[in-house]
Amino acid sequence: MRIVTRPDFDGVVCTALLMEIFDITEPTLWVEPVKINKGEVEIKEGDIIANLPFDKRCSWWFDHHFTNSVNTDFKGEFRLAHSAAGIIYDYFKKDFTKNYDKLVRETDRIDSARLTMEEILLPKNNPYVMLSFTIKGNDHDSESYWNKIVDFLRTMEIEDIIKEEEVRERINLEVENDLRYKEFLLKYSTVEDGVSITDFRSLDSIPSGNRFLVFSLFPDTHVNIKVRYEDGEIGDVIMSISHSIFNRKCRVHCGKIVAGFGGGGHFGAGSCSCSEDIYESSIDSIINILKKNVEI
Repeated sequence: MRIVTRPDFDGVVCTALLMEIFDITEPTLWVEPVKINKGEVEIKEGDIIANLPFDKRCSWWFDHHFTNSVNTDFKGEFRLAHSAAGIIYDYFKKDFTKNYDKLVRETDRIDSARLTMEEILLPKNNPYVMLSFTIKGNDHDSESYWNKIVDFLRTMEIEDIIKEEEVRERINLEVENDLRYKEFLLKYSTVEDGVSITDFRSLDSIPSGNRFLVFSLFPDTHVNIKVRYEDGEIGDVIMSISHSIFNRKCRVHCGKIVAGFGGGGHFGAGSCSCSEDIYESSIDSIINILKKNVEI
């Protein structure tokens, strides 16, 4: 039995919770949603998919993204919620021997971006937020770290987790990265009628940093589009859309936009990919929808 999930904080918490319930016999498979949508992931009987699109070959499925809804029978639960971890926790609530209430509440807040300006700019003041910023899906060399955090969440309190040497190192690295990331955002972002567009396609390696920092740099914008090549190599282009958590005026459902391009997401965030030859027309269409800012 294996857990298949997304490499973000919600996915890490999903994994920790599922390991408390099931007899997991194989290493966690960490994959991005686009890989599931493209059928590039081998799903097998016994797999538990969490925080990712449905695959009929799995044995259990738990998810909360609007675009991943299916009209078929399955074992598990799908509903719109702040996090997939929250769905799993509610589903198996009576079976947990440890109280994960605080962890799940914080995961709900983080995954749905219900954070304060202070928590974004000074994340060290909230250990859950700071820990979440060290989990990045575009850094697949960190799988051993993700697995380590899963174990920590099951056996340690958050105050002790952030004292662990590797966690402390990554937290300090995130603080340093944010200083550089701010420079990249300012250099590679443009603004059009309340929409910021961050285009990293010209870079050999994709910079990483606080995913909400762009909204503090462009406070008059209500939504951001981040563009990059898949796996950092010229080919398919990934477009990620997210509402500003400070200027909450965006009325456009991100999940509905990206669904038209084979992507997935929910109201406040979504992502999709397209081939290079149709990128210009695709991005223009998306930007025009976001600039009009009407509910769809």
